[in-house]
Amino acid sequence: MADKIILVDTSVLIDYYRKTDKEKTIWLSFVRRGYSFAISVVTKYEIYFGATPSQLIFWNSILQTVTVISLDETSIDTAVILNDNLKKKRKQIDIADLFIAATAVTHHLPLATLNKKHFERVDTLNLIE
Repeated sequence: MADKIILVDTSVLIDYYRKTDKEKTIWLSFVRRGYSFAISVVTKYEIYFGATPSQLIFWNSILQTVTVISLDETSIDTAVILNDNLKKKRKQIDIADLFIAATAVTHHLPLATLNKKHFERVDTLNLIE
């Protein structure tokens, strides 16, 4: 799996931050399996929106190691389609999660998340464990 890129959801990063025993985090399990990481610009926003000034050094160092994928027009078009499908099934998800899912689908990246309850609703999304 070396050089295989996965999109990482905010929940995976928060889990890594909060756990004192980093060895038991999903983030490190992916590192050990040789993955490279990307995040949606939405994840970057969520991380910095919730960060306190004392946490910024930690987040700056972590986010330097990942590629940030912008929310472009193609991803928005994908989000519209995904939302339409979810609406028909009455299983819509939060807009931030929708944009993260659309980014993963658009860029053909599997998504690592601890929030499977929402993301598994998106049929075309490849969730990775």
